[in-house]
Amino acid sequence: MYYYDSPMGVMKLCANKESLLGVWFDEARIAEASLDIEAIENFHDNKHISDAVRWLDEYFAGNVPSFTPKLKLQGSEFRKTVSEIMLKIPYGELSTYGEIANEVAMRIGKDRMSAQAVGGAVGSNEFSIIVPCHRVVGKGGKLTGYAGGMDKKVYLLHHEGVDFEKYNLR
Repeated sequence: MYYYDSPMGVMKLCANKESLLGVWFDEARIAEASLDIEAIENFHDNKHISDAVRWLDEYFAGNVPSFTPKLKLQGSEFRKTVSEIMLKIPYGELSTYGEIANEVAMRIGKDRMSAQAVGGAVGSNEFSIIVPCHRVVGKGGKLTGYAGGMDKKVYLLHHEGVDFEKYNLR
């Protein structure tokens, strides 16, 4: 594990030799993921942590990151599909739980999918900011929870230049 100082507070980055395993603000999320990890002092000691630091540095410098680190998406195929869809939400734009539910349904060949089920998958995202769950809002622009705290979600949306009036965010 590596501790990254972001403008919003310390983030914990976890990886193994194969991929990035998680990026969290909350220590409890690491325990929930049941990761057996060791702290590292120098992010260059792990390629995937180094890539995540470079990605976060680009992001917090106000740039659209030029790549995505290698991620080990966790959980069921449903959760992985939701994460893959979130990865495609463009910087500075938003999607709703309902829109993601429709995309999941289309991918798996169902007529409908529950927006609430999508909400559960979004809420269990292991890759804060990198898998942009902060870009997912409720129906009608309702700002909903964020594992790092609502203040962080609002900060990230402002950082990306999201037009709160355009999306009727509240």
